[in-house]
Amino acid sequence: MYQIYLVEDEEHLNGVLAAYLEKEGWQVRSFRDGTSAQAAIAERPDLWVLDIMLPGIDGYQLMREIKAELPSQPVIFISARDADIDRIVGLELGSDDYLAKPFLPRELVIRTRKLLERVYGGPTASAAAFERRSKLSAAPYLIDEQARIVTDGDGSKLELTSKEFELLVFFVSHSGQILGREQVLNAVWGVDYYGSDRVVDDLVRRLRRKLPELRLETVYGFGYRMVRA
Repeated sequence: MYQIYLVEDEEHLNGVLAAYLEKEGWQVRSFRDGTSAQAAIAERPDLWVLDIMLPGIDGYQLMREIKAELPSQPVIFISARDADIDRIVGLELGSDDYLAKPFLPRELVIRTRKLLERVYGGPTASAAAFERRSKLSAAPYLIDEQARIVTDGDGSKLELTSKEFELLVFFVSHSGQILGREQVLNAVWGVDYYGSDRVVDDLVRRLRRKLPELRLETVYGFGYRMVRA
C-alpha cells in the first residue's frame, strides 16, 4: 500500500483530495500547515502532494528539505498562483509534476497513479522484473532501480533528483539507441507534459555534472545516445 502525504491548508479541499486518494487504496496522511509537514519529512512516504502557499513554512521550503532528505522522493506541486512561475520554480527544485488550481480531484488521482507507477513500477510488476531492474550498470556507476540508488566505482552514493534518476535509467535501459528529445520527454515527464523540450537539455547537463564519467553522447540534430559498455 503506497503512503501519500498531502499538504493542503484549505480544510474542505484537503478532505476531498484525501478521500479521492484513499478511494484508490492508498494510505493518506493529511497536513494543513507547513510546520507539521516538516516534522514528518524523515518518515519518507512514497509520495508528497504539496500546496505552495501554506501557513508557517511554504511548499518551496518543504520541497527543499524533502529533496535534501531523499533527492529521488517524488513530489507533486499544486498552486493557485502564477502557473508558469510556479511550474518553473517547482521543476528547478526537483518536483515531478505540477497542478494549477482549480483542478478536478480525479486529475490528481490520475497523475498520482502515473507517477507512482513510473517511480516504483506497475501494480503487477514481478519480483523478477524488480531484480533485473536493480542490476542496471553504466560503468563505473551502478544503479539500483528498486531502491533508487546510484553509486560510483568506490561504492559512494550519488545524490540525484527524481527526474535525474529517471533520465539516467531511461538512457541506460536503451543503451546504443539514439533517443530524441520528444522520446525523453514522454518517458520522463509523461505524454501530457507541455512546455519546451529544452528541459531535456537542462536535465542532461545536470546529470553529466553529477556523473562526469557517464558515457552519454550528444547526437547533434537528433538527441542523445548512451554508449554500450
